[in-house]
Parts: sequence; structure tokens; C-alpha cells
Amino acid sequence: MPNQERSRGPSAEVLEYLDTLWLQRGLSENTLAAYRRDLSLTEHWLIQAKRANKLLDATAEDLGAYNQMRNDEKIARRSAARWLSSVRGFFRHFLAEQRLREDPTQYLEHPKQARTLPGSLGAQDVENLLAAPDVTTVIGLRDRAMLELLYACGLRVSELVTLQLASVNLRQGVVRVTGKGSKERIVPAGETCLDWLQQYLREARQQLIPAGGNVLFPSRLGRVMTRQTFWHAIKRHARAAGIEKDISPHTLRHAFATHLVDNGADLRAVQMMLGHSDLSTTQIYTHVAQQRLQSLLRKHHPRG
Repeated sequence: MPNQERSRGPSAEVLEYLDTLWLQRGLSENTLAAYRRDLSLTEHWLIQAKRANKLLDATAEDLGAYNQMRNDEKIARRSAARWLSSVRGFFRHFLAEQRLREDPTQYLEHPKQARTLPGSLGAQDVENLLAAPDVTTVIGLRDRAMLELLYACGLRVSELVTLQLASVNLRQGVVRVTGKGSKERIVPAGETCLDWLQQYLREARQQLIPAGGNVLFPSRLGRVMTRQTFWHAIKRHARAAGIEKDISPHTLRHAFATHLVDNGADLRAVQMMLGHSDLSTTQIYTHVAQQRLQSLLRKHHPRG
């Protein structure tokens, strides 16, 4: 962003809009300061370029020229998105007040956010993590069963900690999961996962919840476990497994999907198991697989 200092303060209209934001939306001081900076720098550039005497007079061509200048300076996408939000809000405020005839920002394109590829684990790291809990203890056996189920079914951590005893059908080898929007899905669990679940149910669960209850994986106090509690547990097991990268319960969900796609699983099937409502959300794992193949090519091919 241009690092120019204004020789005068923001125009009355900019200050009016900022006051409106503060009164109506209750934005934080930091957010208001960012909006003020965006609007003030835009106005200052327009004045310096002799395009307008104040921001409210700017045309679509003026704003397009300023936006192009920012793009040429390779402004970060987040900063570009915030600037667009700032100027759009400003002009739409005065459009609603009937002090403008048209919105000069209507043709400005929203910057595309970079696709963030999810972090994952290799197959060996997953094996090391799953083997980390001390299964000679009640808590360790519970954690092993939870990790196995998390990886075998690609569950969200919120889905895992709220699973009910009746959600697991060991005979059919499936788990009934209630996901976002209270949507239910049936996810198959592999034999290894089912074996650990059976051992946990046989040897540990009753000791954690002696008074009875419906939750599948109770906490030490026999209650529904919080996501934070399991997050701390997985961090502890990752350290014990010698995994240096920063991981979370969601990492195993990503590993589940990535390893399925790597091995040729149908993307629609992966979508159903993950509980994604839109296939485009699942397609990110094809990009993960492509990145991995490209990395292998560069590493091992003589012309990589």
C-alpha cells in the first residue's frame, strides 16, 4: 500500500461514514483504524493525482486506476479485500442516503483468496501417532480408539466427542455421524478401527462412566469431552510420537481424505464420508495429491 502521509485530515464524508460504522456496527478500534487508513490513503491518492478533490467525487475509472496501482504493487489479498470492503461500504452508505446517483465500486472485482491447502500427515506419521497412547491405561485405550476412529472415518472433532454409544454398529462396521446442520451420514469403519473400538468398550469405557450414560468417549469425569480436551490430548500424543509439525484433530481428517484420494478413491464417495455439502470443498484434496506427486517428481526424477 502507498505509504504517503496526508497533509490534511480525511474529508467530512469519510469521518461521517466512520462515525456511522462505530454507531451502527460497533466495530473494534483496530478495524475502524484500518478502514480510516484505507479510505484516507485512497482519498489522498485521488487528490495527488488530480483526479478528485475528495473521495465522494471519485468515479469508477478513478477507483479502478487506484486499484490497478495497488495491484501493481502486489498488495496482499487480505489487504485488497479489506480495501474493497472499505470503499464499497463508503459509497453504498451515501447511495442509501441518496447523496449519490450510482455506485462507482460496482465494477471492482473482489480479489480471489489463495487456496489454502490443508495440513496433513504421511502414512508413517499417522501410524506413529495412532500407536502413541499407552493402551495399558484406561485413558490411553480410550485415546487410541478415538484416534483410530478419527482417522478411519474422517470425522470432525466436534462429531467425534459427541458420538453416542448407539452411533456405532460393530456388527455392520459403520458409524452414524451427525454433522453440520444436524445432517446424518453413515460412514464405514475399517477392521482395525473396529477391533480397537471393541477392546475399548470391553475394557475401558465402563470404568470411565460407571453410572451409565450414552456418550461413547467420556472424559475422566464421565462427561462429554470438550474439543479442547481432545486437542490437548492429540498434541501430547504427537509429541510422544516424535511428530514435530504442528497438528490438530483436524489433521487426521485431512489425512483420511488425502490418503483416500492418493489411492484412487472416488471423489464423490470421499465427499459423502466427509459430510461436505459441496463437491468443490472436497476437490481441494485432489490439489493436495497433485502437490505430493509434483514433490516426488522433483525429488526423484533425473529431470525433475
